[in-house]
Amino acid sequence: MEIRNKATSIDLFSLKTRPMRAFHMSWFSFFLCFFAWFGIAPLMAVVRDELGLTKTQIGNTIIASVAITILARLVIGWLCDRIGPRLSYTILLLCGSIPVMGIGLADDYASFLLFRLAIGVIGASFVITQYHTSVMFAPNVVGTANATSAGWGNLGGGVTQMIMPLLFASFVGLGFVAETSWRLSMMVAGGVCFLVGIAYFFVTTDLPDGNFKELRAKGELRSVKKGKGSFLLAAKDIRVWALFLIYAACFGIELTINNIAAIYYRDYFDLGLKTAGLVAGLFGLMNIFARTLGGFISDRFVRNGGLKGRVRWLFIALFIEGIALLFFSQMTVLILAIPMMIIFSLFVQMSEGATYSIVPFINKRALGAVAGIVGAGGNVGAVMAGFLFRSEHLTYPQALTILGALVVGCSFCTLVVRFSPAEEKDAAEEHSEAMARRRIERASRPPLRDLVPGIRHVRPMDVLRIYLGIALVVKGVYFIMNMSELEMTLPSGLGQGQTMIAWFVVFAHVIAGAALALGFVTRAAAAINTIVVAGAVVVSIVGSAAESSLLGSNVNFQFTLFVFVALMLLVWRGSGPFSLDHLLRIDREEEPQIL
Repeated sequence: MEIRNKATSIDLFSLKTRPMRAFHMSWFSFFLCFFAWFGIAPLMAVVRDELGLTKTQIGNTIIASVAITILARLVIGWLCDRIGPRLSYTILLLCGSIPVMGIGLADDYASFLLFRLAIGVIGASFVITQYHTSVMFAPNVVGTANATSAGWGNLGGGVTQMIMPLLFASFVGLGFVAETSWRLSMMVAGGVCFLVGIAYFFVTTDLPDGNFKELRAKGELRSVKKGKGSFLLAAKDIRVWALFLIYAACFGIELTINNIAAIYYRDYFDLGLKTAGLVAGLFGLMNIFARTLGGFISDRFVRNGGLKGRVRWLFIALFIEGIALLFFSQMTVLILAIPMMIIFSLFVQMSEGATYSIVPFINKRALGAVAGIVGAGGNVGAVMAGFLFRSEHLTYPQALTILGALVVGCSFCTLVVRFSPAEEKDAAEEHSEAMARRRIERASRPPLRDLVPGIRHVRPMDVLRIYLGIALVVKGVYFIMNMSELEMTLPSGLGQGQTMIAWFVVFAHVIAGAALALGFVTRAAAAINTIVVAGAVVVSIVGSAAESSLLGSNVNFQFTLFVFVALMLLVWRGSGPFSLDHLLRIDREEEPQIL
């Protein structure tokens, strides 16, 4: 289909244009779907005890939760091509919220399994998200747009690992028993999905120029009859099935880890329910920037390597993902397992972003069908992995080792993903046109300084930013291993608020610290940690009041104050040229490309 007026840039803080409204509504809706989809995972220890579930039965529920999504994603891609993403998302959210709320009625293994099966339908939301951003954004930024919307949506899988235990604890604190509290928690998740489904219908449009129905009536979009056969067209393309396997090896792995991470850390590292959920949540929280980074790098590779460049980057990311998973599976010490999981998570999600940076260029006549088939591959991978984790003869580390080897093997499927000279030419022309429009749109903006590659051009503030980012991540990992020590420094009598503050400190250090090291949303990442460190400065002052020695023997205060001042400088000045923020701001073709 010929779509006009696609956005050539991503203005995150704007809701004025149709593409940006679709962008924000699609990622937020997907976030809620992911949150509800895996909302029961961090509470499985409670459900297991109440319903008396065995390891095999838990494995069956995990498989059920992702198996039905295979069919749902195939159907929803076809539906997007026919009725548009707006109506498709509205229908999915309204209908999908019912089993999310209804799982509270489960009272045995069979009923619990059926509800988890039904909830899996909501996972098809991913296909609509990718479809909607693909038709709203031009080729020069579509990789970044797809990766960011999907990554921030996937973030729900990490946030739910933290929020659901807290929501559960809040209901317990209100006087409800554990058996009732987990059911009420799921009702809250489902209710929010229902409300957002209504909002999606009124806030978004199918395309930049309007909705499918109106555009077809004007003759500006092909009719439903002419669009028939799109699924078969996509299914005949071997590249689609290669990407199907590739997505099974990245998104399938993410789904699996989201399901087993909390119970894995609880059983193999002897962590409590809340702490295990906290650590497991770090895996999903990398989606704040990791998937975006995968799509962004793909958009950079295409400038010098064309569509082949996108495929080359996908191979690199997927291959390193498999190696990182092999290392993670061998970790037996928590202080090593957490950093390795973060590295592994980074490449899992970058691989996902790289995959869907290629999807829009496979077949534009069957975009929904291609997105649906490839998306279903992720769930097929999760189902196959689920059989490994339900086996009584394999430990979780052994299952992870097997998965790591399979991911490395799947990385070579990229050899099948090739584009003809005509496809390369069309993509290059479309990219050039989009860049030309972007230059015209931004002609009035002041030019940026050129980014000159090479380590000798790194500015002093870049060095400070990278050091602070890494140091904050290390400190966050330390806090995870010593949560009681962190909570003791906070005022008593806060109840669940004390835990939430402690978790905010950890996530600010680990996630915002990682973003700071990469130079991604630098001012925001620095500001978040500035709030945390300001609190630490106050604690140091109060603790030193009796000694009246802030600048003498109190080394802790001196260092904390130094970090606070350094973070304030980063909030003021932002990132230097050696950062992702600078790369994201580059608009001129003549500027050198960094791959």
